[in-house]
Amino acid sequence: MIKKESRNSMRVARHERIRKTLMGTSTTPRLCVFRSNTGIYAQIIDDESRTTLVSASSLDKELKIKNGSNVEAAKVVGKSIAEKAKKAKITKVVFDRGGYLYHGRVKALAEAARENGLEF
Repeated sequence: MIKKESRNSMRVARHERIRKTLMGTSTTPRLCVFRSNTGIYAQIIDDESRTTLVSASSLDKELKIKNGSNVEAAKVVGKSIAEKAKKAKITKVVFDRGGYLYHGRVKALAEAARENGLEF
């Protein structure tokens, strides 16, 4: 019988491999994306001080998202994280796709964040 590794464990391995070189600093923090079956989450993290500076998710009440697991929700979350970053005076970030393919919801979030003022 062929044993196949789970998709999530392969994603975690990819994420660990990416994170060896990807680092958020105080001048250019890391925009980290997590995608689940029910929602999408984004955080801007300063890895030097190990703090989350800004966060947004499809579960936020003020965004009023009915279905958090689609491309439209990802666009709203991307816009929200960019606006919150502007308020916190963050313009440049390093994008951490979390081991996911740059496709679908992850791509929609990234493009919405770029359109609303984040540079990466």
